[in-house]
Amino acid sequence: MLDWNNFTPLQSLTGGLLLGLASAILILLRGRILGVSGIVGGLLPPLQGDTVWRFAFLAGLAVAPWLYAQLMPAALLPTPRMDAGFTAITAAGLLVGFGTRLGSGCTSGHGVCGLSRFSLRSLVATLTFMSAGVVTVYLARHVV
Repeated sequence: MLDWNNFTPLQSLTGGLLLGLASAILILLRGRILGVSGIVGGLLPPLQGDTVWRFAFLAGLAVAPWLYAQLMPAALLPTPRMDAGFTAITAAGLLVGFGTRLGSGCTSGHGVCGLSRFSLRSLVATLTFMSAGVVTVYLARHVV
């Protein structure tokens, strides 16, 4: 069932367009794939001359929500809600980190950039993590 009270098509479309634009700019100007796990992973250990753009990208990820909140009317701002405790969120983060290492990339790297480059490996990865997400939601909502 669609939650019409929290349906945000314009914000979602804008976010998707910005993600696509950022992906195109990064690959055209830097020759790099926009995959957050790869960008963060490239900082550990940092390579000489390869850290400035990575930190700039991560700073943009941190500043963008704040900037959005400053520019948008309060009525258009979503109300965040977390239905999980610290332990569950920490476990989920660790599992996502493990999954990105196991799958050699994250949703942004495989799902956005890899699929747009017609990568078979990215197609398999995307189908795998989308399927796992569907199964997880089903189990969490209907079994547990």
